[in-house]
Parts: sequence; structure tokens; C-alpha cells
Amino acid sequence: MCMEKVLEMNQKVMGATIEHMRAVEAYWTGVFAYMNEFMTPYWIAMDSFHSMEREKLLRRPLWETIWDYMELYQFNLQIAERGFISSFRTMNEYHLQQMAKAFSAWFNTIFGQEGEDIEQFMAGQARLLAKVVYAFPQAIRDIESEYGFHFEDGGYVKAAETERFYLYQVLPLDKKVEVREHGKPILIVPPAVLGPNILAFLPRENKSYVHCYANQGIPTYIRITKDIDTTPAVQLMTGEDDILDTRFFCEQVKARHGRSVTLNGFCQGGFMTLLALLSGELDGLVDAHITCVAPIDGSRSKSLVAYLDHTPAGFRDLGYAGKSLPNGNRVVDGKVMSWVFKLRSIEKEAPMLTFYRDLMMFDSANGNGHGARIGKTAAALNHWLLYDRCDLPLAITKLSYDSYTIPVTEDGTLPVKMFGRKLNFKRLKDQGIKWLICYAEKDDLVDKESALAPLDYIDAEVCAFPKGHVSIATSWSDPTSQCALHTRFGDNCRGPVRYQLDLEASV
Repeated sequence: MCMEKVLEMNQKVMGATIEHMRAVEAYWTGVFAYMNEFMTPYWIAMDSFHSMEREKLLRRPLWETIWDYMELYQFNLQIAERGFISSFRTMNEYHLQQMAKAFSAWFNTIFGQEGEDIEQFMAGQARLLAKVVYAFPQAIRDIESEYGFHFEDGGYVKAAETERFYLYQVLPLDKKVEVREHGKPILIVPPAVLGPNILAFLPRENKSYVHCYANQGIPTYIRITKDIDTTPAVQLMTGEDDILDTRFFCEQVKARHGRSVTLNGFCQGGFMTLLALLSGELDGLVDAHITCVAPIDGSRSKSLVAYLDHTPAGFRDLGYAGKSLPNGNRVVDGKVMSWVFKLRSIEKEAPMLTFYRDLMMFDSANGNGHGARIGKTAAALNHWLLYDRCDLPLAITKLSYDSYTIPVTEDGTLPVKMFGRKLNFKRLKDQGIKWLICYAEKDDLVDKESALAPLDYIDAEVCAFPKGHVSIATSWSDPTSQCALHTRFGDNCRGPVRYQLDLEASV
């Protein structure tokens, strides 16, 4: 009987060894994959860096260059230190938990106790790592057919077009809902770097910002930027071009529905819609404005401003994020821009930390890899993070850069001009344009102070959402959620869809 137990234990140890080898292989594959995904924008940025430095070396004193490089080296060390500490803390937390489980499994194996033995434990580890390293990336790729806009599927109608943009009407997914042709229309301007697809997150799962409007019968329109790689007009677009195209679309929408338009900008799109309204070019076309997590005064975004302040002065140049296209035009690389935001939040975005965070997510949710299920929401979010980074025109990026480096003046004048005109918040009051400002309480990309900056100068209604930057377009776009966009919630906050419906009913 004793010999049988010894043979059984040896068999389990050999099985555990095989599973351990599988787990080690998957582990290092995952480490290299996560490191590669994080570092890819670095190699892109290095090309721009070398190009910029070759030019600067010819027109700057050598001692200034040496000093800048010393500051850059110190800055890099600070970022690396923060990333290492946060990664080590997360790795330590994970492995301490696994060591306790492994010890218990060894105890059960040696003494023949009930519960998970060492072979079962290592098999679970192998399954968990395989889920994160192999199955999860495949699920992210597979979700593409359900995620975001698919303008060819019949759920959208192209309503207008310019050299730079398409205008699509979003049709209701609920076939029982009819668009109110004389209802109050809304035109949505999506984020720039984040891309438009986040606003049609998972339409068939009832998680889509734009369909929240359309499914209420509201005439809903989305402005889509043409492919920057193949469209020179987009590559060279200025703020004035953006505004004139927005005016054209508003004219088309108002003529069709016979009512003034509500302009709705999401993230940087909200900053651009504000510039359009303050320029005076939309007078008589737009009577209401909605912004969602929009950096209205970027200089109040403390974390990003602190990051810029710590960046050596010699390297605060958008040229370092630029790239040249085959036709010679320069644009800002969206991957590099998103990488800058990762560096700013390196304590949360370091590659080893994100790898272990995914391990812990599946481990805690699915019990050490057993029967692990990859949800569509997690897959879609990661598809957005990995594949939805858009390159930007230099002139448009410069507008945002100025907003983050130059504060609004005491009288409410913005740091940029359009058509040579000064832009002041008080113009909205003079034009009688109503404004709903939506912000996220745990937004680590656009600080609350940045989104609510206009309140220092004019009155506007405020709607506070829980969670982070994209929660309005993901979590709360579900009509059954706690903060559904067509409802009132919290401290009597009106969601943006509720706000639009009330505007329509008030006339």
C-alpha cells in the first residue's frame, strides 16, 4: 500500500513537472509579447528623435545639447524607477499568493490530503498562462467583427462628405424605434487619438454611446475622419478646416430636420467643438453643446502638466512624435502619443505590471484558470487599446498642445485663435447656447478641473459619472446600467441622452 502511494506521488510530481514546463514556456512568451507591445512605439519615436537631433545639433551650442541629454537621462531614470517599483510590487503580490497555494498543494500531495495536489496546481497555472498569452490575444482579434463602427452593415447612412470627413447617420438598432425626422438632431464629434470606434463599443451588446441616442429616435449623426494615410487634406488639416467642415455638416443636418443642432464632442472632440462654437462660424446652426470627458483647459490636468514640466525643456517639441509619410507630409504618430500617456502613468502601464494584472484578473475571476471565460467587454477594451490609435495632423495636435501648456486667461480667453479671432467662453452666453459638461470621477486622462474649467467664466450644467475616462461610452452606455445615459442618476444628474431628449421636448 505504501509503495502504491509512493508511485502515485511520483506520477503526480512528473505530471507537475510537465505542466510546469508548459507554464514556463507560456510565461516567457507572455513577458516578451507584453514587452514588445509596450516598446514598439519607442522604436517609432527613436526614428523621429534621431531626425530631430540631427537638425538641432547643427544649430545649438554643444554644451546646451550635453546638458539636455543629462536631464533626459535623469528623466528616463525616474520613469524607469517608478515603473520598476510598481511592477515589482504587483509581481510580489501575485507570487506570494501562488506560493501559498503551491505549498498547500505540496502538502496535500505528500500527505495524501484532500484538495488540490501539485499536479492539479501546476496544470491550473499552465491553463491560466495559456489563457492570458494565447487565448486572450485571439479573443481580442476575434471581437473586431462586433466592436466599433461597421458602416457597411446597413445600420448607417452616409449623409454628407467633405475632403476630410464623412458624416453618417446612426440608425436605431431596435427595429421598433423610428427616427423622429422633426426631432432635435445631434452631431457627435469623436476623440482624435482614441478613435471613433470607442463610441460604438459593442452595439449588439447594448453598449454603444451613439446608439443610446439613435435608439431613442433622436436623429443622430457621427463625424468620421477619412484615412489620414491616404488623404492629404486630412494630413494638412488646420483648426479652421475642421470648423468649416463642421459648419457644412451642421447646415446639412439643420436643413434636413428643420431644427438647430446639438453639438456633442467626446474627449478631444469636445475641445474642437468648443473652438468651433467660439469662432462664430456656427452661429444660427447650433443652440446646445455637450462635452464628455473633454480637456477644455488642459493646463489644469495636473498629472500630464507635471509630466510635461519634468520633461527637459529641450525635448518639449511635437516634432519628436512626428513621422513623415511617403508624400513628404508630416503627421503626429498616434502610437507615440498614446505611449506618452503610458509613460505619464507608468505606475499603471508598465509592461510587466499589465501582464501580471491580466494574470490576476483571470486568476481571481476564474479560479486559477479553471473554466476561464473571456468576456466580450474585456476583449473589446483591449482591442481598442491595441489597435485604435489614430495618427493626427500636426496643426490639430498643436491646438491641444497649446491648451495643455498655456492656461486660459482670467477673463476666459483661450490660448488659441481661430480665423485670427480671439476665443472667449462668454460668447456662448451671449449666443444663448446651453452646455452640458460630463466628466468621470476617476478619470486619469482628463482631470475634473480641466473638464469643468468653463464654470469659472459661464454657467453650464454638470453631470458626474463614476469610473474612468471611457466609462460613459462603455459601462454607462448600457441602458440597464446604474448611470444609463437616458436617465437621471446620482445627485440629480441628467445623462447626455436625457439632456437631449429634454431639449427636444422643451420647444
